[in-house]
Amino acid sequence: MSAEVAIRHAYGNFTLDVAFTAASGGVTALFGPSGSGKTSIVHALAGLMRPTEGRIVLEGRTVLDTKADLFVPPEKRRIGLVFQDARLFPHMSVEKNLLFGWRRSPARATPDEIARTVSLLGLEKLLARAPKNLSGGEKSRVALGRALLASPDILLLDEPLASLDAARRAEILPWLERLRDIARIPIFYVSHSLDEVARLADRVVLLDGGRVTAEGSVFDLLAGLGAEKPLGAVLEARAGDVQDGLQILLFDGGRLMVTDMHAPGARVRVRIGADDILIAREAPRGISANNILPVTISSVRLDGPRAEVEMHCGRARLVARVTAASVSRLGLGPDAAAFAVIKAVIVEGG
Repeated sequence: MSAEVAIRHAYGNFTLDVAFTAASGGVTALFGPSGSGKTSIVHALAGLMRPTEGRIVLEGRTVLDTKADLFVPPEKRRIGLVFQDARLFPHMSVEKNLLFGWRRSPARATPDEIARTVSLLGLEKLLARAPKNLSGGEKSRVALGRALLASPDILLLDEPLASLDAARRAEILPWLERLRDIARIPIFYVSHSLDEVARLADRVVLLDGGRVTAEGSVFDLLAGLGAEKPLGAVLEARAGDVQDGLQILLFDGGRLMVTDMHAPGARVRVRIGADDILIAREAPRGISANNILPVTISSVRLDGPRAEVEMHCGRARLVARVTAASVSRLGLGPDAAAFAVIKAVIVEGG
């Protein structure tokens, strides 16, 4: 395990009381509304807050154990921490900001490793610039690079995109995807954005009111999650051949045809909105939809005039949001065979 967390701490009328584990490697997202305790957990992991009760183990090393009166201070935890604002040193160039953490690391990166980090984040042309001459997305990339060059055991990203507008978020997200795919250290990512979590996370810890409400794989946990526009599926797929101007994406359960083009063999992540899935009891004919998947109904949850229908296509989980009237008319229930008609998909990565 990269992290074992079981802590309790009171702040006035708010009490943080959480317990969860995170597997080594990949991105674990701490996801929930504002005030759910996400940042408090990050502060506890980093040693910036000392919980009144509990235990934290990071990469096999106990850094907090209140019963044993053990508390490892933040400077001895080898944590890379990136906040909402980049917090770059304004009097230093980009290069000097990057090397600030490196000089203080007990396990300094080699010149080749420094060059790889600079390349990973696309910072080659920015090294001589002052922070005041950087865009918000560029500042975020420099902050990530500085954290990585400190050679941390764990990287904590506390809503690193929250202060950026939509254009700057779109600029930085592909770099975060590269970091997720290449970095060899566990990454904790804090966000209240469902889109960011669905795009970046491997594992999710759902938080509300200072409690863990659920935890598990992003592919299992986020489908159908309550939101204005809930996700119907998060799938991991690989790009295949091109047929009739459409690329085949292969996933564990079937295939999708999309207009986005990626290198054959590239790993991509597919998101499908719950409102973008229609359900038919018989295979539709003569329609424009390119993606029709055979599914088995797992469950139906009624909520007034609406309903959420959970389905499985192979090992892939999908959730469609339809009307209760449609559920009744089609006779949808557990173990019923049906077809999921996919109206639209979003493909990211690759």
